[in-house]
Amino acid sequence: MDPAAYHQKYFRPSSLPALNLRFTTWDFFQPYYEKTHDHIHVPAELTKTPEDTLLNYFSILREAENMGGRSCGTVGHARIPFPLAYNFLSEEYKEKLSYAAYFNSFAGIGHTSLIKLCRVPDGKRGIRFFYEIETIEGFKGKRAEYFGYSYGFIQLVHEQEGYRITDLQQFPEDFLCAPYHLWQHDGEAVVDVKYGYWCKLIQKRYPTIKNGYVKNIYFHGNDGSDYYFIFFTLTNGTDVEIAQFRKVGDEKWKQVKMKPEEECLTEKEVR
Repeated sequence: MDPAAYHQKYFRPSSLPALNLRFTTWDFFQPYYEKTHDHIHVPAELTKTPEDTLLNYFSILREAENMGGRSCGTVGHARIPFPLAYNFLSEEYKEKLSYAAYFNSFAGIGHTSLIKLCRVPDGKRGIRFFYEIETIEGFKGKRAEYFGYSYGFIQLVHEQEGYRITDLQQFPEDFLCAPYHLWQHDGEAVVDVKYGYWCKLIQKRYPTIKNGYVKNIYFHGNDGSDYYFIFFTLTNGTDVEIAQFRKVGDEKWKQVKMKPEEECLTEKEVR
């Protein structure tokens, strides 16, 4: 890759527009002012579909802050949104995650922008979404803020009054070490190393098909089957594997879960 293009891909932040732009006025939050989480009921119209649940959830959290010692006056809607947002979790999830633990998970956060949201194939496990957020975070002990980026997966379930979040994973993005030292950040390299070098499965890999941050990688296998992998590209340039599919001849694509690290790793010294 050209050095200038490499630098632009891995060391420049996102310019994607925010998706969580609902509830832009104070009127929406007024009924929840000074209410605790156990005295709040989420209106049913906010959780009619999985997409509505997530867009409304992140819109509520957009201007929520838990900056701790850093103070520059009132920031956004301060801490008012957190009790309402907590009630977007399923009853089962709330049994595992107390409100105090939920609130503390936002320590240092002053603003949240949802920049990517996409439902992902998940076999028979239910409703699952990929998401990426851009946050304004505070340095400990410094009067300064920085932009942070995280991604993860959210599982939803339908309860009596709408869709609720039943699991939420979040991973911080590495903007420095991965592009210098790892091949795992690049989808094509992942496929070539794991299924070509380790598994000796690739007969021919086809040109990658890109659509925005979605990357589809196809190859024909030495076993006669065809394969394709879906990757999502993060703001830091890293490709995250989302799903794997295989088909034999004229059959339909079937989602699979191959584990080359366990089943056919032959070159453990690869770095």
